[in-house]
Amino acid sequence: MGKDNMKQRYRVNEQIRAKEVRVVSDEGSMVLPLRQALDMAHDKEVDLVEISPNAQPPVCRLIDYSKFLYQQKKHQKEMKQKQTKLEVKEIRFGPQTDDHDYHFKLKHAKEFLSDGNKVRAYVFFKGRSILFKEQGEVLLLRFANDLEEYGKVEQLPRLEGKKMFLFLAPKKAGSVKKSQQKLDRERREAEAREASKAIDNEAMASAIDAEIPANGGLFANAKNGSDALKKLQTDTED
Repeated sequence: MGKDNMKQRYRVNEQIRAKEVRVVSDEGSMVLPLRQALDMAHDKEVDLVEISPNAQPPVCRLIDYSKFLYQQKKHQKEMKQKQTKLEVKEIRFGPQTDDHDYHFKLKHAKEFLSDGNKVRAYVFFKGRSILFKEQGEVLLLRFANDLEEYGKVEQLPRLEGKKMFLFLAPKKAGSVKKSQQKLDRERREAEAREASKAIDNEAMASAIDAEIPANGGLFANAKNGSDALKKLQTDTED
């Protein structure tokens, strides 16, 4: 069925209706009466194939039509294989993943990207661990940095519910690498955010455990940490 549809896409030889055509071959192109173009194709033992019927005059090529159909079919098959082959592989972390587990998952991510698959890495925050989301952001930025040779960042770490996601796509040959300086800056920003909030988060967690109302000094400290973070981000952008 697919081959029949391919045949119907092109007029060949006597099926061509135009009075004159532009003939394209390895020797160049020329406008000829249809009869003369057909004679030329016959002399070269090839076919006259109309490839641009809406052009004025229509454009035709002198080619082996059977070989042309085979190449077109092969190209479509390759494109379909590339589309179906692409998968999104998931890598899951905890906010306090140890180095052994980290490098084990880093190895798998390198394999996924090398095989042409995308990678969706995420940190899952369980219970009160959401208070330490900056640790997850630092981990994901480190992950992106360690995979710089294999993948490009499609989406920087972003919190969605109890998960923080990072999306990576495989690098194509000749693609421009993500600036190492930019990745380092993003990592430093995340580390600074973690440092500025670490004390406040621990205090808030202790307050929850002890069921102490978190007001007054604790909220003031949290606000100060937030103001410091905003100032850091503003200075970095400048």
